[in-house]
Amino acid sequence: MRKLKNSELDRLDVSEFKDAKKSPIIIILDNIRSLNNIGSVFRTSDAFLIEKIYLCGITAQPPHNDIRKTALGSTETVDWEYAENTIDVVNNLKNKDVKICSIEQAENATMLNNFNPELNTKYAFVFGNEVKGVAQDIVNTSDLVIEIPQYGTKHSLNISVSAGVVIWDVFSKLKKN
Repeated sequence: MRKLKNSELDRLDVSEFKDAKKSPIIIILDNIRSLNNIGSVFRTSDAFLIEKIYLCGITAQPPHNDIRKTALGSTETVDWEYAENTIDVVNNLKNKDVKICSIEQAENATMLNNFNPELNTKYAFVFGNEVKGVAQDIVNTSDLVIEIPQYGTKHSLNISVSAGVVIWDVFSKLKKN
């Protein structure tokens, strides 16, 4: 088995990415502290043609060197917008019939492996602060809370890892339909 060269990967250029049909997935980052986490979410969002990222509260915005290091140019491809207040973004998207899903450990949460996205439905997944998680008012406003099953001692994943797990899971489920 031979590793592929970068020239063999059939990558989209920026204009092709902008014109490509996007996944019906929006990402909301609720007060993310780490610039590296933000950059990683951009990079994952590029990989799976995410429609848009909302950067809320204290979440830093491009251009920034620490975001750029992990984003590897994806801040130029993935649409993004800054909003001071996460709840305003959530309410605006709900008014556009977007299903809001907080990724959090909560009572009566739906386990990710049991979540089946509906066709012809757009979803916004909210990822929270590295210490406090998704704010309670956002959890209260969400249509659904999704929990990533974990079986070890920590029951805690880095936010960029959580985003990667959720985005891949939902993307692959939507592709099957």
